[in-house]
Amino acid sequence: MRFAAPLIPGTLVQRYKRFLADVRLADGRTITATCPNTGSMLGLTAPGSRVWLSESDSPTRKYRHTWEMVEADLGKGPALVGINTGHPNKLVAESIEAGRIAALKGYAGLRREVKYGVNSRIDILLEDPARGLCYVEIKNVHLSRKAGLAEFPDCVTERGAKHLREMSDMVRAGHRAVMVYLVQRGDTKRFAFCEDIDPGYVAAYRLARAAGVEAIAVRCRMSPEEIAVDKAIPLAEP
Repeated sequence: MRFAAPLIPGTLVQRYKRFLADVRLADGRTITATCPNTGSMLGLTAPGSRVWLSESDSPTRKYRHTWEMVEADLGKGPALVGINTGHPNKLVAESIEAGRIAALKGYAGLRREVKYGVNSRIDILLEDPARGLCYVEIKNVHLSRKAGLAEFPDCVTERGAKHLREMSDMVRAGHRAVMVYLVQRGDTKRFAFCEDIDPGYVAAYRLARAAGVEAIAVRCRMSPEEIAVDKAIPLAEP
């Protein structure tokens, strides 16, 4: 996924009200940008952090800029971390269609945001006359508290646990269901769950796996010009 124009660097002044961030640009101006992430963004919101913004020329937008990435350093040098939770579904869909995710190859059709379960929408539904249906739920991953280790979730997510239960129902109905944990940071080599942050989610995950729900973690390459799915990384079962 290429950005329409290279991202604009700046320095984070503060994130507030979850959806907003003040950023000081290179020319000295301080602007307010939209923060497209409702999570805690644990470890990624320190004032003074180097951040990267996209800019829109839409006349209907209140804030022209969107916070896309932040630099983080866990002792191995700075790395770009994608915080925009609006990108993962598109990134995974593009990669499936290009055949870059081995576990999800071989389906004839792909649809996004299809209604299923109880008042839910599946991120991607794969369809094939021979293989049947595959329900794909995607979670954005940007937390890392130890060099090389991507972690999820970064806050309590009852909605995430609900999705796991509904995915289990799809398996019981005879379909395939796959959780994709998309890691928007290229400095990670493996993936694990944060039972210390949300034991409820991890408990729901264990039940889903026992029911037959599959899970993979996929890492991205990050740059101010492009985010691209790189490769699958090992996922540690909790």
